[in-house]
Amino acid sequence: MFKHILIATDGSELAQKAVAQGLEIAKGLSAKVTAINVTEPWVAVAPGEVAMAFPIKEYDESVAANAAQILTAVADTAKAAAVDCTTLHVKDQFPAEGIVETAEKHGCDLIVMASHGRRGLMRFLLGSQAIKVLTHSTIPVLICR
Repeated sequence: MFKHILIATDGSELAQKAVAQGLEIAKGLSAKVTAINVTEPWVAVAPGEVAMAFPIKEYDESVAANAAQILTAVADTAKAAAVDCTTLHVKDQFPAEGIVETAEKHGCDLIVMASHGRRGLMRFLLGSQAIKVLTHSTIPVLICR
């Protein structure tokens, strides 16, 4: 059924549930996995005054270290479950765009990710990356809660 599963994670507790579910599906189907962590462009997360106090070099180093830690944990879990897993840090993209583009580029046939379950005003103001992936992906998407 599915031969190549993309698992998107931000390292959160809820994302860990999606990682576990994605790896379980992959193991059951003998599918390979690409696990990704997407980090936003520096300009999107560092407005005016913050940019002065937190230069781009430090931002790049910080997100690279964080992504490496998150993806190493996924790779270790996949190895323990005997699942073929490649990891990838997608830099300077908004999460939904990076997830959809990476899935298409790598020939994935399922995207597994978490929903952060924002409600009300927070959902309206911040949007939902899961909704954006569902809206823009031509590949099936499994949202874990």
